[in-house]
Amino acid sequence: MFFGGFGTNWNMAKPVAIPSILMSSLGVIITSGVTGMFCHMVIGTSLLEGLLIGAIAASTDAASVFAVLRSQKLNLRGSLASLLEVESGSNDPIAYMLTLILLTLMNNSGVELIAPMVIKQIAFGLAIGFILAKLSVYILRHSNFEIEGFYTIFITAIAILSYAFSEYLGGNGYLSVYISGIIIGNSRIPLKKSLVHFFDGISWIMQIMLFFMLGLLSFPSKLPNVFGIAMAISIFMIVIARPLATFIVLAKFKFSNKEKLFISWVGLRGAASVVFAIYAVTQGVAIENDIFHIIFFIALLSVGIQGSLIPTVARKLDLVDDNTPVLKTFNDYDGEISSKLIEVNVDEGNKWANKSIIDSNIPDDILIVMIKRKEQVLIPKGSTIIKTGDILVLSGDRIEELIQL
Repeated sequence: MFFGGFGTNWNMAKPVAIPSILMSSLGVIITSGVTGMFCHMVIGTSLLEGLLIGAIAASTDAASVFAVLRSQKLNLRGSLASLLEVESGSNDPIAYMLTLILLTLMNNSGVELIAPMVIKQIAFGLAIGFILAKLSVYILRHSNFEIEGFYTIFITAIAILSYAFSEYLGGNGYLSVYISGIIIGNSRIPLKKSLVHFFDGISWIMQIMLFFMLGLLSFPSKLPNVFGIAMAISIFMIVIARPLATFIVLAKFKFSNKEKLFISWVGLRGAASVVFAIYAVTQGVAIENDIFHIIFFIALLSVGIQGSLIPTVARKLDLVDDNTPVLKTFNDYDGEISSKLIEVNVDEGNKWANKSIIDSNIPDDILIVMIKRKEQVLIPKGSTIIKTGDILVLSGDRIEELIQL
């Protein structure tokens, strides 16, 4: 969840922020509801249990989507990649809330508890994620850790704290973690590129460990018993539920039918759904069907079939554009380096004078290559103070525009 926000380039995602958030909220609710009704009316589950299955399986797996886009270098047209990244990274909190609501109803805990719970989940999740992220950015900008490894330790601790503190207060820990990741990842902090690579690796390790533990918890002998049910639900979600939600949510936005079909296809179910299934079966609620193995099977089918066919579907729908590098949508992209250098004199009225580089709000695509100070030549760091009389050697794509500002 944290890397889903930390690795996403918000500047690239901003144009599709509204449809992305709608897909991760309203889209999840529609997918959950339609799937739940299918389970109830066709498979024969109780209404609440069917809706619970729908809620658990409704979220898409950010790690799987990121992995396909990165490994295949799938350069999609327009802002499709950014939309898919934001949607898949931010829909787990909604699926988690739906799961909690349905477990509350199934446990006969009282309908009157649902509204306060939802408000607390959203309010504390947003507030704690925002506050901890801003505090972290301030500390990172004004501290100079002697050992670079401390930066990874510090941000890892913040990710864990944002989840734990939010859950302790009754908030949505997943939402808090994602908000923290988005804010920290899109702020000017030291060693950002290295940190993105670090958390990408940690994300892969966690996925491997998670699927290993899921394998330990599952019983292969029980999979044939749920094969028919899981296959029916999986096909229904791929063919009807996800496309229906996509076309309804994106009806007012300027996406072509081909783009909507592709977004519908990239609704990968993964580890998050199985984790929610484990949570559901450990809450002491009476559940007739083997939800854990049903969801486990759905996740395997989704990642195995949908995930492997994403590049093929993109090409068949003519949505691949090699002029739009998909890696630009991630925070570690540095593929476009300008060879143009220019010198800028820092006079008394310059807005950068007497500020550290990291506090100067210099755009990310502008690089201070060198600082000439009297007879000295300085190699700049984030903590380096720009002084009146300095000569900055800049490299970037918008240097003239920056100087005018």
